[in-house]
Amino acid sequence: MDDKKLIIFFDSGDTIVDESTEIRDEEGIVLSADLIPGADITIQKLHERGYTLALVADGDAQSFKNVFKQHGLHDYFSAMIISENIKASKPSPRMFKAAIGALDLSEEDFSRTVMIGNNLSRDMKGANALGITSIFQSWTPRYPHEPVDETERPTHTVGEPLELLELIERLNAEVK
Repeated sequence: MDDKKLIIFFDSGDTIVDESTEIRDEEGIVLSADLIPGADITIQKLHERGYTLALVADGDAQSFKNVFKQHGLHDYFSAMIISENIKASKPSPRMFKAAIGALDLSEEDFSRTVMIGNNLSRDMKGANALGITSIFQSWTPRYPHEPVDETERPTHTVGEPLELLELIERLNAEVK
């Protein structure tokens, strides 16, 4: 593994998966859903370019398994850290630390990690607290787009998944 490569953490809902299209069973497990336009291409290209991808998401493990297998994305992720399994939710540091641990890395690697998500109070706040570069994907109207304070302020903002490709390449080039 190239030690100069960024590590990329992704949220799922309204970051990869369009939450408004989720079809759930009687227990609330997501059976299927559509992806945000460009999300599959973005993940595939990042994987092909040699980036390590990890899912860091709140929800039920079976829901993620169903949707990621439906769209052929499951195998692109080196780790899937799901709140149901970790018994914590973002912004808890346990979620991010579990992802680093699952990748056989240490907390020193947070400085070369980015967290891409749609939720300022969970994804950005959790990443910022640990020195992880936060990338807010402002695609959805379902969540606030203005941080309540500095702890929620993203390092970068993109409007849709395909905008990540250029940003990730630029950030990777800056890794010391």
